[in-house]
Amino acid sequence: MERETLRRCHFHKYSALGNDYLVLDPAGLAGAGELTSERVRAICDRHNGVGADGIVVGPLWEAGGRMRVRIYNPDGSEAEKSGNGLRIFARYAVEVGYASDQPFQISTRGGNATARALDANAAMIEVDMGAPSFHNHDIPMTGPEREVVDEPLVVGGEALRVTCVSMGNPHCVVFSAEVSAESAQRLGPLLERAACFPNRTNVQLARPLGRDALEIVIWERGAGYTLASGSSSCAAASAARRLGLVGDAVEVRMPGGSLRVAFQPDGHALLTGPVAGVARGYFHPDLLA
Repeated sequence: MERETLRRCHFHKYSALGNDYLVLDPAGLAGAGELTSERVRAICDRHNGVGADGIVVGPLWEAGGRMRVRIYNPDGSEAEKSGNGLRIFARYAVEVGYASDQPFQISTRGGNATARALDANAAMIEVDMGAPSFHNHDIPMTGPEREVVDEPLVVGGEALRVTCVSMGNPHCVVFSAEVSAESAQRLGPLLERAACFPNRTNVQLARPLGRDALEIVIWERGAGYTLASGSSSCAAASAARRLGLVGDAVEVRMPGGSLRVAFQPDGHALLTGPVAGVARGYFHPDLLA
């Protein structure tokens, strides 16, 4: 299919280890109307819509030819950043010819990212997610100015120790002997909406598996229990590294599969993993009514 025809599709669906996003290219949305939070929820609905863990809208062209994207959670809220969302958009950008030069820049609400396809089919994508911050103002998290590292926090009557990280979006990491879907579904909603997180937070329950591997389960803000997450992988690896539990190269294992996080001398986290195409097509007018 010619690239210009590809761009005219309403949606392009990709999966990053079971974490699926739709790319909505403005070139294919002419006349579709405004993408409201209600429409985002309808499109992402897995029974009555296309179904997705989120939506990436782009490219929104900036001066100098840099691509900007907007990222939406399935509850209709807008996210600052998404590691898998960025990797998925990067594959789309390569496939349709927007990113003929490698590497290339993508702008988000949570900062800029540098993406690169590591193979000819753009099936393996690397994104520089920037340097993690543990400072409570960056996360954001209420309370006195500090870095939130191995700090006590009580939610739902349960005493936890948390390390909180900004990867351009907020994360709360809990190291636990129990890393399961059930524990994520129990603690995730409580932590996501804890009063100390004014913008809510993503949640990871993590367990080190040695100096170079980490197991996590994820509760995503605005999405719920999720099979995989790129920014969550970076956040959990950053927290584990800060606590001296892992080194500079970490395999992050999730129910959907594994991603690699490698920390550079400047502190930036390089996120690497696969992206697979799923579908492309057009919305029925009933869905956007």
